[in-house]
Amino acid sequence: MGFLVQVLLTAVAVWVSTVIPGIDLGDGSTPAKIGTLIGVALLFGLVNTVVKPVVKFFGCVFYLVTLGLIGLVVNGLLFWLTGWLAAELGLPFRVTGFWPAFFGAIIVAFTSWVLNLVYDRVADRD
Repeated sequence: MGFLVQVLLTAVAVWVSTVIPGIDLGDGSTPAKIGTLIGVALLFGLVNTVVKPVVKFFGCVFYLVTLGLIGLVVNGLLFWLTGWLAAELGLPFRVTGFWPAFFGAIIVAFTSWVLNLVYDRVADRD
């Protein structure tokens, strides 16, 4: 159940990031957009699970030198990679450049953090 909730929260965060010009969910019906968001959330989770640890391992010196600020750039690049992979897989999700990806990744991270806080508090009540 936790995995499904995490995917849905990430999908909502990705949807919020579409307010950035250059991040487009494509045209289609509402169910099609929801399916695209879930697919992109799964893909983003996979990219963060597989690619991010490798980048952190090989770039650990840059993380130290920049006091972790390079992490913002890495997250933007991973979000951009997710947009490219989504397009290659036929999902109508587009990220048109580095800056939309950079700001979109910040929005996704912040929104995910807030949604997880809310979910954890609601789950603790039950």
